[in-house]
Amino acid sequence: MLSSYGFILLRVQAIAMFFCLTCLQPASGQKSILDSTFTFKAGSVKISQALKIITKQSGYNFTYDSRLINPENRTEMTFINRKLNVILDSILKRDSLGYSVIDKYIIISRLHPETHSANDTLAWNKEIHSISGVIVDEESDDPLPFATVGIKSKGKGTVANNNGEFGLKISESNIKDTLSVSYLGYIGREIPVEKALGNNFTIKMRKEFISIPEILIRTQAPQEIITKALDNIPENYGKTPAMLTAFYREGVMKKQELQVYSEAILQIYKSAYSGSLLNDQIKVLKSRKIENLGIHDTLAIRLKAGLSTCMDLDGVRNIFDFISMSSMKEYTYRISDIVSFDEESAYVIDFEQKAGVNFPLFEGTMYINTSDYAILQVDFELNPKYIRDLKNSFVTSSSKGFSVWPLTVNYSVSYRKYNDRYFLNHVRGDLLFISRKKKQFFKSQFKVFFELAVTDIDLEHVTRFEREELAPMHSVFSRTITTYDPQFWGNQDFLKPEDNLLQALKNMKVRLKEFSK
Repeated sequence: MLSSYGFILLRVQAIAMFFCLTCLQPASGQKSILDSTFTFKAGSVKISQALKIITKQSGYNFTYDSRLINPENRTEMTFINRKLNVILDSILKRDSLGYSVIDKYIIISRLHPETHSANDTLAWNKEIHSISGVIVDEESDDPLPFATVGIKSKGKGTVANNNGEFGLKISESNIKDTLSVSYLGYIGREIPVEKALGNNFTIKMRKEFISIPEILIRTQAPQEIITKALDNIPENYGKTPAMLTAFYREGVMKKQELQVYSEAILQIYKSAYSGSLLNDQIKVLKSRKIENLGIHDTLAIRLKAGLSTCMDLDGVRNIFDFISMSSMKEYTYRISDIVSFDEESAYVIDFEQKAGVNFPLFEGTMYINTSDYAILQVDFELNPKYIRDLKNSFVTSSSKGFSVWPLTVNYSVSYRKYNDRYFLNHVRGDLLFISRKKKQFFKSQFKVFFELAVTDIDLEHVTRFEREELAPMHSVFSRTITTYDPQFWGNQDFLKPEDNLLQALKNMKVRLKEFSK
């Protein structure tokens, strides 16, 4: 069995994925790019190429639902002094599409996301709608894993999966709000919710390079920045508790085969970050699991205390070893960069254990806001050089005749800002283990993962749970679940599995209704 990386000898700390986006609308009276005239003489081209030609000449990129536009279709790209909206109408050949301009992006969406009669207006108000898509780098089209997506004026949000894919359920009360997208090092994006409803957008993010004189970085002491981050925890993260709703999943894969997969919707009583001796609490609202253990599986690995580990990984509350004042002497720190994040910026601080320290510590990168010193994100791992020394910290009981040891242990923690306060946003753990039967040469490889994404923040209805409601945080979570429901989620937000996990589920012939499209 795997223990809760509990936390080894160390306690782990994290960062907040800060998220505050601003919509740059054209100034009043200013001519819209859609009314500007252009001349193109490219002839017959694919629609994807036509849009690239427009982007190159206008400086505006496109966001659109690929289900509405087939980029492989051919169109005629020959126009003389024609307005851009007329050109788009001609090349897209769809009279049901509308165009919106936000910042340097043109959003192509349905004119009417949903069609309803006068008789079903009331029913529509009660419906839950969806927005989905993939978030990618504007230049390379590479996915941006774990990007933050949310409703700008609410505590509601989610994160993209490792493939950059996201999904968000929207109620009628959020229709007039704004969808915000954030990623460290990139300019934030905003899209009106009513323009995004029902669409499956490819949302392109533009990397922003900050020109910082090297002398500025060299003269900053990273330890001083970390100390200021610790001093500002009460102000940045709050002195009052909060109620969080979160999606949680964990699994074990043997080679490319999924052995155990569990997921749940949680409520989390998040205690105050200062002035409180109360611990965090978790209540499971709904859960399901899939097991794929056959009689030939002589060794099965399970994750122990994954829920507890997610709370331990909130390193702002359970101060990470590498920012603890008592442990700083064992680490080397270096400011490697300053990156943008929405309209602000963050110090990039790399850390690793000192050469003379001969027991396993962490190494990685933390991002700290340059203005309020909030920890935005931390990506870190256990030093591979010493990781095998921690075998007994992960494996609580090994199957007889087998030896199991960790190969890599990687964590990522982020926070996001809502209502002028930072909250836990996303926790991810990826662990690789090797198992070998004694006196045999061949080894088996196991990948263990767990993930928690906060989908809603409530500051008004905050009460602690009764003892009988509490989740078994220190148990093997998958063993507490007895059923699997293929129509599980309903109106709850969840994270779509990454490609490799989705393929593993398909290989098990699991018919997941919500992943069938």
